[in-house]
Amino acid sequence: MTKSVNSVLGPVSPENFGVTLMHEHLVFGYPGWQYDSAAPSYDREKAAEACCAMIGEAMTYGLKTVVDATPNDGQRDPELYKIVAEKTGINIICSTGLYTEEEGAPAYFKFRRMLTGGSPAITNEVYETFMKDITQGIGDTGVKAGVIKVATSRGEITQYEGMVLEAAVMAHKETGVPIITHTEGGTMGPQQADFLLGQGADPNRLMIGHMCGNTDINYSIEVLKKGVYASYDRFGLDLFMPDVKRQETVIGLIKQGFEKQLMLSHDFICFWLGRELPLSEPIIPLVANWNLTNIFKNIIPALKKANITDDQIKTLMVENPKRLFSAT
Repeated sequence: MTKSVNSVLGPVSPENFGVTLMHEHLVFGYPGWQYDSAAPSYDREKAAEACCAMIGEAMTYGLKTVVDATPNDGQRDPELYKIVAEKTGINIICSTGLYTEEEGAPAYFKFRRMLTGGSPAITNEVYETFMKDITQGIGDTGVKAGVIKVATSRGEITQYEGMVLEAAVMAHKETGVPIITHTEGGTMGPQQADFLLGQGADPNRLMIGHMCGNTDINYSIEVLKKGVYASYDRFGLDLFMPDVKRQETVIGLIKQGFEKQLMLSHDFICFWLGRELPLSEPIIPLVANWNLTNIFKNIIPALKKANITDDQIKTLMVENPKRLFSAT
């Protein structure tokens, strides 16, 4: 295992991460967008302009590193990431991984698994995919993944998702690359942690994501007591949960002494693939603060009003991401 991390422009030390957003998306497209023949084709230059503008604004608040959590089937674009990193100076960590069975693109590996009777060989194929991205690079881009992203469904870990999680741990154990996750609807955080730890994942290199989907503080505590990190990473998406509820959970956990295991982010998408989505009037105010600066403009001031100290905020935004990527 190395102490450097694969960024899209090459190895970077976690000591140089600085203020970090642990779960964002520069570009994202649900599987199927590319088959909408009436949709505009992907314009990488336009995407780069949008990403640079948004990241540039966040950098005025001290942002230095972004973990792009887009999995392989979310249409990640390493070439775009390189352009944005070069133009802005931001550190970007690219993911390898696969999304949920319902919203990802599971058919290829599911079909192969079915026709081989659930053969472990197919799990190994997924592992080989992750290893190729981490150790050799994604396609011919020269970009190596620096984190593994996995996901589970609402209320269950499907057989397909279990196969992906198992393959992720195999690659994680061999390379030391951290695992970050997507949970759905405030469910399966404890079960994800148990599954991944049961396969041999290092709790110091495991972050359970979207923990703010559940406002029951005991749900968070159950996960945190397993020794893993928990990410409260949908700030601004009042569509799913009001930010004030997310803040209350984070504040409560800090006051109970869990600040060394918490991270914050937005799950924001800078550039969507496919047709422009005309939001309905009731939805617009529920995503008004969904952007890369919400945490800096609104959430951190709210935490300070609740007597959360600058040192504690630094722990969430700087020290915890650094430790996740530094653990051995």
